Amino acid sequence: MDDHNKKDREYHHFTYGRVPSEREREEARREAASEAAVEAEVTPPRELRTYPMVQTSPKPQPAWSYTGAEARPPKRSSFKSVVAAFLAGAVVVGSLMFASDKMNLFSGSDVLATGAASGGVGTATNAAGNGSSGAIETAAIDVVRPNTIAELVDVASPAVVKIVTYANQRASSGSSIFDQFFGVPEQRRPSAGTGNLVQVGSGSGFFFDKEGYILTNEHVINGAEKVEVVVEGTKEPYVAEVLGTAYDLDLAVLKIEGAADFPTLPLGSSDSIDVGDWVVAIGNPYEFDHTVTVGVLSAKERAIDIPDTEGTRKYQALLQTDASINPGNSGGPLLNLNGEVIGINTAVNAQAQGIGFAIPTTTINEVLESLKANKAIPRPYIGVMMGDVPEEYIDDLGLEDKDGAFISEVILGSPAYKAGLQQYDVVVGIDGQEIKGAADLQTIVGKKKPGDQMSLDVIRNGKSVKVTVTVGDRNDAAQQ
Repeated sequence: MDDHNKKDREYHHFTYGRVPSEREREEARREAASEAAVEAEVTPPRELRTYPMVQTSPKPQPAWSYTGAEARPPKRSSFKSVVAAFLAGAVVVGSLMFASDKMNLFSGSDVLATGAASGGVGTATNAAGNGSSGAIETAAIDVVRPNTIAELVDVASPAVVKIVTYANQRASSGSSIFDQFFGVPEQRRPSAGTGNLVQVGSGSGFFFDKEGYILTNEHVINGAEKVEVVVEGTKEPYVAEVLGTAYDLDLAVLKIEGAADFPTLPLGSSDSIDVGDWVVAIGNPYEFDHTVTVGVLSAKERAIDIPDTEGTRKYQALLQTDASINPGNSGGPLLNLNGEVIGINTAVNAQAQGIGFAIPTTTINEVLESLKANKAIPRPYIGVMMGDVPEEYIDDLGLEDKDGAFISEVILGSPAYKAGLQQYDVVVGIDGQEIKGAADLQTIVGKKKPGDQMSLDVIRNGKSVKVTVTVGDRNDAAQQ
């Protein structure tokens, strides 16, 4: 082949198809230049097809997901979302209100109302609301509401009275433990012959019988020569007659003559109230008549001793409350939320705050009829002086520990003397029940009746002996 033909057939390396020669490329350039003068027709681009993107890393998913045929969220509208949220909230709130009303979640079913049949507290309706059942149904948690206390006070307050005592004028001096504990001057028996009656004290009480019978503390009227009772809504006080008194129990019953029917308060059961339950006190502290205070029952079965010029009052099984009790509250009622008296406000520790005491109705009910009829109240006793076992006597008495009641003296002619109890005996059990100290023995004897027998477990000179004692009546011993 000649050189010209070799040039036409020159080959170049290629990667895809034949590479055009230099001459062919020149012809192509001229061809393109001649076509540039001609108007070009633009062809619209083809519609691009879209393909799903592949995620290279997992995307966090919400806790909820859509369900349905397409498994994707529907189109949202801001207005529709607001309306839907409002309707959903209304349905939920309405359902909760309906359920709480039906289930009585936020209020008890106790209804406090006035009524002639109840003497102050209305009857409670049963679950059906027909009032046919006398049983009171309460919610799981009692809620104290202002209107509850207000209604209770409205019913109970007219039955609470103020008691004012008068005695012959005399000079008084000094103070006693009574002053410190009760926070008021001790009432002392007046000197005879002065002839001038002056007010010596005041306290509270309440009607428990519509015929004018009033219950109060004995220390409120102790030493008084004249007792007046101020009844709410009356202009002039009534002069009261003291019927029956019990020094040891600190209880007294008075009687006034007047209207046919006085308002009364029902006596409830102090056994049915629990520590932590709400209580209400009404009384006349510091001349602020009909003062209402509210608190809870702080404790039960408290024992305290208060000496005065006539002896020592040994209170047993008292109720303790933090409802404010002040001088003048003595003798007033301590009420539960049903408007029932569960105790008589009696004492307060003046050196503390929120430590008040009331005599429980379990004690009152045992002697109320006797006080009302002016009969002597049985005073059970066995006739010993006793205390806790002294530490230094444990070995000498042949004891293993200091548990028990140490007999320091046996009164001549007493039930204990007749039964054979001796000085230095240690009582460690009663009727098979172990006792820890003198207070246990005193409490058990106080709950007995004259004539009851007790079997005492006694340690005497390091040996165990049995002694049977017949409980006596201190009133009989006093007469003898």
